[in-house]
Amino acid sequence: MKRLIHMQHYQLMLRRLVISMILGIAAATVVWLFHQAMLQLEWLFLSSRRGSLVAAAADLPLWRRLLTPALGGLVAGCILWLFQKYQHQRPSAPTDYMEAFDAGDGRLDVSASLVKSLASLIVVSSGSAIGREGAMILLAALFASIFARYFTPFKEWKLWVACGAAAGMASAYHAPLAGSLFIAEILFGSLMLASLGPVVISAVSALLMSNLLNGGQETLYQVQILTAPWPIQYVLMATLGIIAGFTGPLFLMLMQYSSNFFHHLRLPPPLQLALGGLIVGGLSILFPEVWGNGYSVVQSLLTAPPGVLLIAAILICKLVAILASSGSGAPGGVFTPTLFIGAALGALVGQVCAIWPEMGQHITLLMALSGMATLLAATTHAPVMSALMVFEMTGEYTLLPGLLLSCVLATTLSRWLRAGSVYRK
Repeated sequence: MKRLIHMQHYQLMLRRLVISMILGIAAATVVWLFHQAMLQLEWLFLSSRRGSLVAAAADLPLWRRLLTPALGGLVAGCILWLFQKYQHQRPSAPTDYMEAFDAGDGRLDVSASLVKSLASLIVVSSGSAIGREGAMILLAALFASIFARYFTPFKEWKLWVACGAAAGMASAYHAPLAGSLFIAEILFGSLMLASLGPVVISAVSALLMSNLLNGGQETLYQVQILTAPWPIQYVLMATLGIIAGFTGPLFLMLMQYSSNFFHHLRLPPPLQLALGGLIVGGLSILFPEVWGNGYSVVQSLLTAPPGVLLIAAILICKLVAILASSGSGAPGGVFTPTLFIGAALGALVGQVCAIWPEMGQHITLLMALSGMATLLAATTHAPVMSALMVFEMTGEYTLLPGLLLSCVLATTLSRWLRAGSVYRK
């Protein structure tokens, strides 16, 4: 009898291992296809194949820089509006994998999720300051949801949606461990080891498949490798964690105000998204860096940061662009835009600290990386994931102790000021 129980246990483990790997490979493929579609739309809209919306915006005449995000928002808004009218009388499952996990049974609305992802593809390819990774993760979770409904028992559906989401995040950010802990800290609510195993396998499989599709293995951000921080630098990292603990709730509050502002305008979705895109386009006349999710600007802050005044000006304009895009309802995530705000905030602190030579030669880079991690922790309330995310995206292993300390400080203060996170209202 015991042998039979052991055999059933091993068969279950083997089945879960195979499914986890399938979902990881599928998620990486979905993310890669979405990125390829972005490149094709970038060439169609902007006549550019460089893969950088900021560089493409800088090459455009001012009138096209102004109107392109607005037109993209208009088209995406029309798609969403028409689908909403079509779906009005039809009951549907959620299009948010977190909602499907928390309040549902793991099912996602297939048609609504695909339409939402298409609209997101259009707005992110036309320059809106919203994250592309949200749609990538949604599509990965959608594939997992469909697969689970056909090939797994009902009680496992939520687990496989979590695996798909973690794999999508691991593939989008090249961070399998942080992607797994994102699911553990935010969806599971704690490190549930029994459920974490398949999630980790899916995430690692997704990363390996991404490396195969992209022709190599490298971190998401290319930065100079730093030595272990000095004691004074640990103090600065902790101080930045406290600053982020105040800034995170403020950022979430501004996002809520922006959403309320657009809601009170009572515009139909096409005009609402077009208005958000027009604001982004107007700001891009001053700084083309406001286009896109902020990835290329973060890379420049980590390699060759400009002066304090220029960083501050770009930060303010980019923040307004993010608020306009998210508030207008542009489909996409704010994960990468949050990384940008944190990096710019940290770079500002680092540039000020660089006045004193005893702070170290690379203090600006150190503070920018710390800002990314701490603001992410302050908005998600997931300190371990945030620290590991920055570590995996940059390969800066020596910073992990300081990042963990500062992220815990940021999360604790942020939770005290605002109970809800960007994912838990």
